[in-house]
Amino acid sequence: MRLIVSLFVSLLFFTPLSSEPTARPASPVDSTGTITGTVVDASGGATLAGANVSIDSLQIGDATGPQGRFRLTNVPAGTHEVSVAFVGYSDAQKTVSVEAGTTARVSFALSPTPQQTEELMIEQAPGVQRQAPAARSGGKVRRRTRPSQRNTEDYAPIESNDFRTVSDHPLSTFSIDVDGASYTNTRRFIRDGERPPKDAVRVEEFLNYFQYDYPAPAAEDARPFATTMEVGPAPWREKHRLVHVGVQGQRVPRAERPPSNLVFLIDVSGSMRSSRKLPLLKKGFRMLAEQLRPEDRVAMVVYAGSSGMVLGSTPGTETDSIKQAIGQLEAGGSTAGAEGIRQAYRAAEENYIEGGINRVVLATDGDFNVGVSSDGALQRLVEQKRESGTALTVLGFGTGNIKDNKMETLANHGNGNYYYVDSATEARRVLVEQLGSTLQTIAKDVKLQVEFNPAEVAAYRLVGCVNRQLDDEEFADDSTDAGELGAGHSVTALYDVIPRAVESEVDVPTAGDLKYQETQPSDEASASDELLTLKLRYKVPDGDQSQLIERPLTHERAEREVSSDFHFAAAVAGYGMLLRDSEYTGALTLDAVRRLAEKGRGDDLNGTRAGFISLVEDSRGVLAAE
Repeated sequence: MRLIVSLFVSLLFFTPLSSEPTARPASPVDSTGTITGTVVDASGGATLAGANVSIDSLQIGDATGPQGRFRLTNVPAGTHEVSVAFVGYSDAQKTVSVEAGTTARVSFALSPTPQQTEELMIEQAPGVQRQAPAARSGGKVRRRTRPSQRNTEDYAPIESNDFRTVSDHPLSTFSIDVDGASYTNTRRFIRDGERPPKDAVRVEEFLNYFQYDYPAPAAEDARPFATTMEVGPAPWREKHRLVHVGVQGQRVPRAERPPSNLVFLIDVSGSMRSSRKLPLLKKGFRMLAEQLRPEDRVAMVVYAGSSGMVLGSTPGTETDSIKQAIGQLEAGGSTAGAEGIRQAYRAAEENYIEGGINRVVLATDGDFNVGVSSDGALQRLVEQKRESGTALTVLGFGTGNIKDNKMETLANHGNGNYYYVDSATEARRVLVEQLGSTLQTIAKDVKLQVEFNPAEVAAYRLVGCVNRQLDDEEFADDSTDAGELGAGHSVTALYDVIPRAVESEVDVPTAGDLKYQETQPSDEASASDELLTLKLRYKVPDGDQSQLIERPLTHERAEREVSSDFHFAAAVAGYGMLLRDSEYTGALTLDAVRRLAEKGRGDDLNGTRAGFISLVEDSRGVLAAE
């Protein structure tokens, strides 16, 4: 399952449950600039892909693409120390001056370090616990080898949703999903000059990567989230409409969050040696360590061949001890992930905080290749543990070895989220901005069901959410597992809709007229001013019985002007459809996607929408090469 809260169902209508938009502070764009450049081998001039480029003082970073290029955005005006690190090369630093609204360019030439022969080094750190003779818990375990370039990435197959007639299928039911891993993973492919596999592109995760200006419930509201709906033109079909539904979770101030009991489960197997994996992971965890409160506790388990406890449960005040444990991590060995997960859950249970946030955070490239490694066995393990109150969040790292299907499965069944981290900037966004605020579950088993009025809508297609759809009867079944909603999180979903009065060029299969039952809209449906009704079911975190919310979308609301969020979400969905080479993209082009994104850019306080527009531009060469 997954944490969530912003639902975006683009169809034809708009239902803001708050009359006034939330005000945003002024954009900081005018006070920042950009740093771009290349990283090459000093001995031969060859470009280096995968080098980590960062401004450590700002915790801003990027990884170089296939041409050795990097780009650091939203850099405050001033002078900064830019560092570059790459496996097998000496680190390099340069001082760069940045002026507001401009781009500074700098190049790095890295010198190779002497080649190492393979050796296994085990260095025990002070005060550690030993788990097994084959590993030295808390020490450095390094196997120096050349990293494999073999691509063994694995993605679960996805078939896009088709159109369904309202006469045959009046209900659309699905579990909420707020993961964003697919977007950052796809971004990594584009930056590396490659087209991502179609199965790596999950449109709903593209949508849910971004923040939207959805109204949040008032502090005194008994319900943990608020809903928004709006309708506008579908950018890919002139006669179609797009329905936008947003669900925003209640925001909980950091000081009011319950205490956290976190266990970091860190993959230090040989496949994690790449600069995009363990080094990036360590940088991200150091950032998170800075955000811990005195009442929070952290433990750290590593696994590679055998598992070991690197750090026992430690108060958040002991930042130096936590960072020292992080600094001891080195990669080497094969992966026995199942045993590591078991030990991490044991540590979480031993330090369980009643009424607190109890969670295992797994950081890996997903290569569980030793031990109990079947997807079914791992899935059953995390399902058992979630029932005892300990959730699982999964962080994916690296390239060439990603087991996307395994990591998504574990997060789904562990009542947690799945993130993919492709840069130091993303590490900060996930571990500090996202993970730090969304660990607290405010609603569980959240399900959505849309009932369409057959007098208004002829057919519809849910954009994305392929692996989150439920049978209609599962909506009211409280035994059906569904997604979690985290504090401050949002979920977004879109519907492509064919109005009843429109003749679409899309061929929609139908059962046709029936002999023994009515297939025409009822008099009540024809007389109604409602286009659809949105239904939500959820349980409070410690409850077993679901509660129901219903919100109709009327003509009056559907005729309102659409928001910038609508335009941007439509652009993001269209971009995902183009990458998937969807049969439903119609006349949509990258130019149209960019125009929509620019129209929906808004204040863009965190720069992610500008980053999307840049990614669209980077995609031109990749898609043209096909």
